[in-house]
Amino acid sequence: MIMAGCKNGKATIWFCLFFCLSTTIGAQAPLITINVALNHSNWRYKIGENAVFTVSIQKEGKELKGVKAHIEIGPEKMQVSYIKDSLLEKGCLTINGGTLSKPGFLRCIAMANIDGKTYRGIATAAFSPDSIVATAQMPADFERFWKDAITAARKIPLDTRMKLLTERSAGSINVYEVSFQSYRNGSRMYGILSVPKKEGTYPAVLKVPGAGVRAYYGDTALSEKGVITFEIGIHGIPVTMPNEIYYNLAFGALYEYYFANLDNRDRYYYKRVYSGCVRAVDFLLSLPQVDSSRIAVTGGSQGGALAIVTAALHPRVRYAAALYPALSDMTGYLQGRAGGWPHMFSPLQRGAYEKPQMIETVGYYDAVNFARKLRVPGWYAWGYNDEVCPPTTAYAVYNNISSPKELLITKESGHWMTPLQAEKLTEWLLKALHVKQ
Repeated sequence: MIMAGCKNGKATIWFCLFFCLSTTIGAQAPLITINVALNHSNWRYKIGENAVFTVSIQKEGKELKGVKAHIEIGPEKMQVSYIKDSLLEKGCLTINGGTLSKPGFLRCIAMANIDGKTYRGIATAAFSPDSIVATAQMPADFERFWKDAITAARKIPLDTRMKLLTERSAGSINVYEVSFQSYRNGSRMYGILSVPKKEGTYPAVLKVPGAGVRAYYGDTALSEKGVITFEIGIHGIPVTMPNEIYYNLAFGALYEYYFANLDNRDRYYYKRVYSGCVRAVDFLLSLPQVDSSRIAVTGGSQGGALAIVTAALHPRVRYAAALYPALSDMTGYLQGRAGGWPHMFSPLQRGAYEKPQMIETVGYYDAVNFARKLRVPGWYAWGYNDEVCPPTTAYAVYNNISSPKELLITKESGHWMTPLQAEKLTEWLLKALHVKQ
């Protein structure tokens, strides 16, 4: 329901999220933003409470009047409950977005076409997110499955190979490209190891990657603070090749790798990946410079899931830090709500993966089930506007963690790491690892 007027109470915080789908070039180009606000400053609501959205369009800070906006409101990633093209006669529009009957998130997306370019704004209301219950079911033999998988992987010698990257080794840090066997003979994982040159023992951080196929450069900034870092890729290919090779693989042999062999729990792509992350910790433990009592794992998106998985599977990992975890509560769509990336059960997939064997396989790889096994302190972060890894699924993970945990919400952020998240992540890791700052 559209409500008259655009004045908000003092609790309202104006959030400007600007997505220009066509790049604007040139210093003279006017800055146009679509702003979506909520009537609760923290964007949180109780079940049954109405969320009120206010949409405005601004050009160089001044409201544009008489512009038509396309507005959609509905539970995130699901069919919208409100859709309308509305004229913003006074420069803004206030809409009663309604409520939710169950814990979750209600999202308003506003779009407008101005001078041939499309602009977009978004805000997402959280309804009792601390009460979100996961849909993921844990297989009866979950623990046995992974114990057997890790035992088999560890029968393969690491056969570690290290190459000093002299062009990257500057100041007080040595940087190496490393590879090791992880899953079967000949199956290698690659990464970038950064080690302080000064003799001694140091804590270590395993950095696990987000989705995609790319080169890696390591984290020398954290190493400069006195931490050994090991940033890995997951695809079994060197991580120092030209970008053209990764591009060709991403759209060729590794295209949609996250669906590969989903119908077989023993051959699904992530079995090698999860096992390889455990072996990456084994590699770190093999280094004489590593203090085995101070090992952490961190990552975002796919890496957020891998951080949780690795910490749950490897008993020597003492700390985990995960941002906007993917591979989380993936069966949410089967229960009529948002599911986690890679969205194999989304209605957009037209049922391509809704097969009993595939649903069964997902249970062995869902981050929720690993979260249930976590026993180490953790730090977590995400935003309410994440359209890739829905906050519903992140809370499904977080609400199942019984070990000590901290959560940073940057509600306006989408699927990216904000400067505040990066700062707080580093602070938390250094404190947890007892590194003097």
